[in-house]
Amino acid sequence: MNQTINDKLAILSDAAKYDVSCASSGSSRPNSSKGIGNGVACGICHSFTDDGRCVSLFKILMTNYCIYDCAYCINRRTNDRPRATFAPQEIVDLTIGFYRRNYIEGLFLSSGVIKSPDYTMERMILVAKKLRKEENYNGYIHLKAIPGASSQLVEEAGFWADRQIILLSSGLYKNQNLKRVYFSGYLPVNEYDKRLPALTRPPLVRENRLYQSDWLMRFYHFQAEEILTEDQPFLDLDVDPKLGYALRNMHLFPVDINRADYEMILRVPGIGVQSAQKIVLARRHRQLTLSHLKNLGVVMKRARYFITTNELPASFSDWEPVRLKNKIMREMGSKFKKTLDTQLQLFVDFKPVLPTLH
Repeated sequence: MNQTINDKLAILSDAAKYDVSCASSGSSRPNSSKGIGNGVACGICHSFTDDGRCVSLFKILMTNYCIYDCAYCINRRTNDRPRATFAPQEIVDLTIGFYRRNYIEGLFLSSGVIKSPDYTMERMILVAKKLRKEENYNGYIHLKAIPGASSQLVEEAGFWADRQIILLSSGLYKNQNLKRVYFSGYLPVNEYDKRLPALTRPPLVRENRLYQSDWLMRFYHFQAEEILTEDQPFLDLDVDPKLGYALRNMHLFPVDINRADYEMILRVPGIGVQSAQKIVLARRHRQLTLSHLKNLGVVMKRARYFITTNELPASFSDWEPVRLKNKIMREMGSKFKKTLDTQLQLFVDFKPVLPTLH
């Protein structure tokens, strides 16, 4: 079939909507004097930057042909779908054309697997390489790593692109120098296929817990082995992983907020990165009280169980973890349920849901 660019664009942009990803890239590439575009810490496909700006990326599949027949995938080999394939130069031309018209702020490129994982990865790398070297494009490029591709190609893709389950994520960060790892709860797209479970609600809680765990490794200096252990190899869906860590390690608490080092303060539930930094700076000048901590952004409803100050004794240090967990959950109660309902509605509306963690 002789397809036009518009035909391919309609097919492959629609197919890409199932390739879920929404978060900040964390990358930064300033423009040179002769280039175009800037790589900044921005999101994926109408997501949000750290300063609240909404950004849009050209989200496309290189092809929706695939040699695999994964039952969960809308683009699997045996699905009766319109198929199309972009040549690398076509994607380059579209990206630059859309950018110059101010339609987009970057490229999000994924693909089905054609011929082999390595062949597919090579063609995706060629797109990024052409943008960087031939078009002198310095804006954001997100490349999906194709499962089964060689480690050398994945490493090369990381050179041209901006890329960022717990042990795997940790390994990718340490060994492949990735900037982000993305998670997506299972969403049924082939409702007629009875081999897969029928879900009425996406598993948003588990997806959110994975993102929170990811944030602990990226911003709170946690190791994967601290988040999951041999005794507890699964994330607790009732509480966020930082609170779960504290409940499993009650011998490390309470933390003296006026004497503990920065790394330990980061491990206190209810204290975020910025609050921890403010605490370390503020206590140089005075002994911090509960009032000071509230002004510094500490969530005292959680933190008060795991800290001590001159006016706050360690009154919960001898509590059993299960008892303390139940008490905290009762206090979270309706607020927790309301948050989940809001996240579900955001998911249905195809808007990004970013994790919150203190």
